[in-house]
Amino acid sequence: MQALHYSTLILCWLAIAPAFAQDAAPAQGMVIPGWHEPPAWFKESFLDMREDIAEATKSGRRLMLYFHQDGCPYCAKLLRENFGDKAIADKTRKHFDVIAINLWGDREVTDLAGKATTEKEFAKALRVQFTPTLLMLDEKGGTALRLNGYIPPHQFHAALDYAGGRLEKKQSFTDYLLLREPAPASGKLHDAPWLMKAPLDLTKRDGKPLLVLFEQKVCAGCDEMHAEGFPRPEVAALLQRYRAARVDIASAEALKTPNGKSLAMRDWARQLKIIYTPSFVFFDAGGREVFRVEGYLRPFHLASSLDYVASGAYRKQPEFQRFIEARAAARREKGEKIELMK
Repeated sequence: MQALHYSTLILCWLAIAPAFAQDAAPAQGMVIPGWHEPPAWFKESFLDMREDIAEATKSGRRLMLYFHQDGCPYCAKLLRENFGDKAIADKTRKHFDVIAINLWGDREVTDLAGKATTEKEFAKALRVQFTPTLLMLDEKGGTALRLNGYIPPHQFHAALDYAGGRLEKKQSFTDYLLLREPAPASGKLHDAPWLMKAPLDLTKRDGKPLLVLFEQKVCAGCDEMHAEGFPRPEVAALLQRYRAARVDIASAEALKTPNGKSLAMRDWARQLKIIYTPSFVFFDAGGREVFRVEGYLRPFHLASSLDYVASGAYRKQPEFQRFIEARAAARREKGEKIELMK
């Protein structure tokens, strides 16, 4: 089986999201781009999802929901490098009506069930935790494809072709991406002293939470994570609070899952619906999945996700956005300069 070549999804969790009004200045010490206006061709909508789907369907298109927040650097990157590219813009406009939804917004939305709600409650109901998040909906309001985070232009083209071409019932996005050209990568898996040794038995308990890294040999994001993220002192210290294992999503090598099943690595990855590499799946000390991250993380976000589970904060604060907001605010109070893109 050829490995999945989908390696540079980047998630943007901003600590300052609710605190920023559209035109507000960034908090002192926070280095981020400003708020960016979406393209003029995005749809001006009354935010009645049923009407928007019906209108898109009548025009032979589908509905794309773009969840964003003010001050999100990867939202700005998506608008600038993806939607700002003429070929991508033309393809998007051909296949989709695009509506922008503010993750923290208070505009009224009529959801797919006809219920009146707000942007932020609508996002919460759809379990949107990261920005940018893109939901490409089918003609009945189901999700044809969901992208949690930023992906580079060549992969964004693939996503548009997949959902715009209505291929979700013919093959998974994972399999579809196997047909696309891989991004430049090292072509190898990375070892680290903090990773469990094969054969993997994930049923063993020592009181620590379990972190499973889903990777593959052709994965530029995996390469960068091991080169830049994991060696950072804060990240390295947090990793010591976990039992950590690496799973190759293309491998037939057997492992024992946290619930005691013996499966090939690639079969377990499919069972968990792992699409992107790298992906992080967190299990509590009892072997229950409690959190996951799909995609490449910059060091600040990587440390925050590790802290979120290791500290047990996920039990008290189910919204990761709120956790990272408080974490960054505490750092700023200590005079730290937080650079989300480094």
